[in-house]
Amino acid sequence: MALLLFFRDAFRELFRGSLLYWAWIVFLWAIIALGGWSYIGQLSNGLVVTNMSNQVSWGFYISNFTFLVGVAAAAVMLVIPAYIFDRKDIRDVVLLGDTMAVTAVMMAMLFVIVDIGRPDRIWHMIPLIGRFNFPVSLLAWDVIVLSGYLLLNLGISFYLLFSHYQGREVKLKTYLPFIMLAIFWAISIHTVTAFLYSANTGRPFWHNALLAPRFIASAFCSGPALAILILQLVRKLVGYPVRQSAIDTLRVTMTVALQITLFFVIADLFTDFYFEGAHSASARYLFFGLHGAAKLTPWIWSALALLVIAVTILMIRSLRRNPLLFNLACVLTVIGVWIEKGMGLVIPGYIPTPLGEIFEYLPNSTEVRISLAIWAIGLLTFTLLAKAGMAIERGQVRLRDDIEEELAGLTNDEESESLKTPT
Repeated sequence: MALLLFFRDAFRELFRGSLLYWAWIVFLWAIIALGGWSYIGQLSNGLVVTNMSNQVSWGFYISNFTFLVGVAAAAVMLVIPAYIFDRKDIRDVVLLGDTMAVTAVMMAMLFVIVDIGRPDRIWHMIPLIGRFNFPVSLLAWDVIVLSGYLLLNLGISFYLLFSHYQGREVKLKTYLPFIMLAIFWAISIHTVTAFLYSANTGRPFWHNALLAPRFIASAFCSGPALAILILQLVRKLVGYPVRQSAIDTLRVTMTVALQITLFFVIADLFTDFYFEGAHSASARYLFFGLHGAAKLTPWIWSALALLVIAVTILMIRSLRRNPLLFNLACVLTVIGVWIEKGMGLVIPGYIPTPLGEIFEYLPNSTEVRISLAIWAIGLLTFTLLAKAGMAIERGQVRLRDDIEEELAGLTNDEESESLKTPT
């Protein structure tokens, strides 16, 4: 009974909001509708409506997937200080981090689905029903780690919110083992994603032992940057208590991770260009162009410029203390990592082909509209989950005392009847 009331009250909270809240919801639904119409066209005609081809089979969709897996993994940067170092200021906002992780994993899965020409065949990936090919297939590993991470974050968040809804004190020892497992799992989801690329020996641009550490480092700068922006918006628009110390902790993490990311980029460039050979063809195409083809060159140099500007702001105390410049650094970090890890990593791995052919790729309007729709679905999901969660955390949505007493009375009556019943 209490569980049904929990879902009922949380659902009711979604229909309470200001004019700004409803304008935001309508705006997101409009983008979803536009992208949904484009996806219907893609389902009807196939992936031929995109700019992907046999030569470049992973494009804009998988680029977004790679970035979002990193965002999901970066939620651990709130979990570790909150529970390992017992930071009360961060524990107050850790549920927003879990919500961001859930949303990011969900969007990552949606990008994989739209990248499949026949999503109705996804049942082949379901264990015991299809041919899962575990543990041989790295794709099977990726399905397991993403699904497991999603369930872990949903389970932890549900336990905390349901306990607070009932006015009960949560017991750390009850869910701490799941927290520790989630910390390990967060690292694994992006590591397995990196292995999906680096295991392709026929793609020298990806076949790099540094790829997994580079993925983790970039995730730990883009994820905290996105979390900082979200926490500030929540504090300003909703009045949710977000302490500055929590934001400062994320800032330090983001700054160090961004420095490491740029160092890894330099290390990769040295390997590719100091003794340039056939393995450097994709890197040369990306950074300088190859045989007159250079569509991605402006993208990667823009990304590096954005990341250098961001790290400069974060490293100079007088600049990062300026709220406008600090938020600008967060935005530049998110955009820069999105380009560097997506368009700057996925697509160049296909150019040139193993036969030396050059087939350039840039997303077309169909891919952009569908991708925007998935981002809108993610933002809508985060908005709704966060709204209900914050209302429960602030005590605005609680199990009423009279109902709680009634439920307790029903439980006692059932126990009394069971004692009277002869065996």
